[in-house]
Amino acid sequence: MRSTFMGLETARRGMFSQQSAIYTTGHNISNANTPGYSRQRVNFQQASPYPANGINRPYMPGQMGTGVEAGSIQRIRDSFIDARYRSENNKLGYYGSKSDALSRMEDVMNEPTSEGLSSAMDNFWNSLQTLGTNPIESGARESVLAQGHALADTFNYLSISLNSIREDIKQSIKVNIEKINTLAVQINGINQQISQVEPHGDLPNDLYDERDRLVDELSQLVDIKVTTQPSGGLPSPIAEGIYKIEIISPSGTSLGTLVDKNTINGNPNKLSYMTDNDGYIESLKIGSSSSIEIEDFAKGSLKADIESYGYINKTGNQDGRYPEMIDQLDKLAFTLLKELNHIHKDGKDLDGNDGKDFFNDLTDYKGAAGKISMVITNPNEIATSLRGKGNGDNGYRLADVLRKDFSAFEAQLIDPSTGNPIDLKDFTQSNLKMSGNIKSFYGGLISSLGVETREANVLTKNTLILLDTVDFQRQSVSGVSLDEEMANLIKFQHAYNASARNITVIDEMLDKIINGMGVVGR
Repeated sequence: MRSTFMGLETARRGMFSQQSAIYTTGHNISNANTPGYSRQRVNFQQASPYPANGINRPYMPGQMGTGVEAGSIQRIRDSFIDARYRSENNKLGYYGSKSDALSRMEDVMNEPTSEGLSSAMDNFWNSLQTLGTNPIESGARESVLAQGHALADTFNYLSISLNSIREDIKQSIKVNIEKINTLAVQINGINQQISQVEPHGDLPNDLYDERDRLVDELSQLVDIKVTTQPSGGLPSPIAEGIYKIEIISPSGTSLGTLVDKNTINGNPNKLSYMTDNDGYIESLKIGSSSSIEIEDFAKGSLKADIESYGYINKTGNQDGRYPEMIDQLDKLAFTLLKELNHIHKDGKDLDGNDGKDFFNDLTDYKGAAGKISMVITNPNEIATSLRGKGNGDNGYRLADVLRKDFSAFEAQLIDPSTGNPIDLKDFTQSNLKMSGNIKSFYGGLISSLGVETREANVLTKNTLILLDTVDFQRQSVSGVSLDEEMANLIKFQHAYNASARNITVIDEMLDKIINGMGVVGR
């Protein structure tokens, strides 16, 4: 037989459940501007009906509902959208860092402007042409001397600036690896807290949010795969469990695990890197796993920085965008000084003496752009004559160096690894051959840089658009809408008031039964 007071319990449950929903709505409103917060909702469920099934159940025409109860408080999140967001965020980290490094290189090269290397070479060429026409004019000789110093200084500036930025990128690599390891420690700590809460059936929604925020930040640095592992005990069916985070290759295979269920009671596996004798990044390592080649690493800002700074590729050669540009400038400076010195020593100076080196002579092209300098300090020492004192035939030959086809270059470079000479025409780097003249070779370098930078900028912009689109979709699911929360607040308030009114009605019924019945005949 049903209890006389049964309706009171049903109404009480209704009040308490709606009260929980009101509190949760207030929590959402309070965190409307909290980064990484996911809105929460109370999952209402029907209370167990009366009577329950059994052999001793009272006879009734059917089961009677006993109201509502708050089953759980769940955050609203879409794991598929999260995975898409992290994928686009990873690409943005890669292309953004690459675009930044190439843009800084473009700023240093400063082409095409009157302050760039191309302009310095043109001014030097013009001064030599003028000297060939007026070989005994002191102003023409002073101009060649000044333009030669300017050309050497420009080479020096480019070399120093590019190497300085490269060192900055090296520091950025260190900072990124430290940040990855710090994020791994924080995520591992949150995993540990979650593992202590979930086995009791509770849902640590705020810990889930903080963990996802850290994972989002990690995804920009390196490509990761996130899977879940059960935390044990008696967790809620919608508990999210422990995050296992792996760094993956471009094909999606795991390269190593940063954090998982096995690390929650200790320290996460740390990412580290190894370098060769020249400072190039040789490989990466996750914890005690075997070394990982750089090209096996997927995208992310760390990979972009390593590609800019310099690394050892799978063929065992040194590679990297900044070392490549520095190397090409070294070859250019070495070619120029070798051929100018060779031609200059064929001529006679204004006093009839044999010509000497125009620029300081070098035996190895490595570092030539940073080391090139003028040897001649006296304008009269410029050897412009071939047929005797005062003619400018050799001045024209010097000027022709900048327009000379170096397919059959007389001077040779020295291979540092073997000590053997290498013909300049055999040099290849990024599909740029040391053929044609110096101007066309340098123009190819600048053209290639411009195409690369533009591509990186376009991909950065496109990826940012995609990321914003995915983020909008995620916010439409997980974000707090104040309009929606206010509507919910009114709905829950009225449901609470209705439950309270239900108690009043039942109170009046009980008053009639207790105080109004059984008084006949008094």
